[in-house]
Amino acid sequence: MAEFTKPYDSTLQAGALLLPTVIVLVAFLYYPAVQTFRLSFFQTLLLGTKQTFVGLENYIILATSSGYRISILVSFAFAAAVVIGTLAASLFVSYLLFEVEVAESGYLLIAIWPYALPTAVAATVLLFMLHPNLGIITSFVESLTGLSIDWFTSGPQAFVVVAIVAIWKQLGYNIIFLTAALNNVPESLTESAQLDGVGRLRMLYRVYVPLISPTLVFLVVMNTIYAFFGTFPLVDLMTSGGPNNATNLLIFKLYRDAFAFSSLGKASAESVVLFVIVSVLMYLQLRYTDSHTHYA
Repeated sequence: MAEFTKPYDSTLQAGALLLPTVIVLVAFLYYPAVQTFRLSFFQTLLLGTKQTFVGLENYIILATSSGYRISILVSFAFAAAVVIGTLAASLFVSYLLFEVEVAESGYLLIAIWPYALPTAVAATVLLFMLHPNLGIITSFVESLTGLSIDWFTSGPQAFVVVAIVAIWKQLGYNIIFLTAALNNVPESLTESAQLDGVGRLRMLYRVYVPLISPTLVFLVVMNTIYAFFGTFPLVDLMTSGGPNNATNLLIFKLYRDAFAFSSLGKASAESVVLFVIVSVLMYLQLRYTDSHTHYA
């Protein structure tokens, strides 16, 4: 038997192979993060060309701003709706796909294709479909109800529409992981549950959910990140934060403060706050779910 040899004779060779990755991470992740944190202590003008040190003033402005507090509440409500809605809908669809025996690949392809669309493209297409005069969806709903509908004139209504679109866009990502997790459940458990007369929905929540809980924990974290960061194109193209700031998420607000109002210092402080919020949420999610997760 040939003697096992190490792939690298020295740490220098391994370091040389890792160097391109390290350079990319430093240039596009760590350096911008440090610069964002530094700019949060400055008041900036002319897109950052003129900077004045103000200490914690940007953070104090955010803490005392009623508009920013509303944006935080809207973002939390939106994230909760997207995470819960996406997991519930994708788990149900994945379970249906799991039980399909004919043309499973075709159904799976149909279920995950929205995820292949760029978010900006999906937002543009759905914006036309929801148009009050030309939209296919609007015309269909109006023919059923007899009402004249404009989806984006009411704050709560616009919030619900954007949340549903965000859920629809993220379903494919969740379905891929959940379908794979369900297919890894031993068939003996399914057969035993069927012999005991367990119903289909009861089997899903009593048998399958505990066994795929590690995948569900992963998806909770990923969906939280998506809800706070990945939904920016939907808000930007569909509602622009309105009406009456009903969809003014934190990620959209910091973008508008940075590039519409040229307040890079304030936007940097908002970025730091948003990073801390999402980090704390993920930590709490992982700590809470760790004792309820089945890893066997």
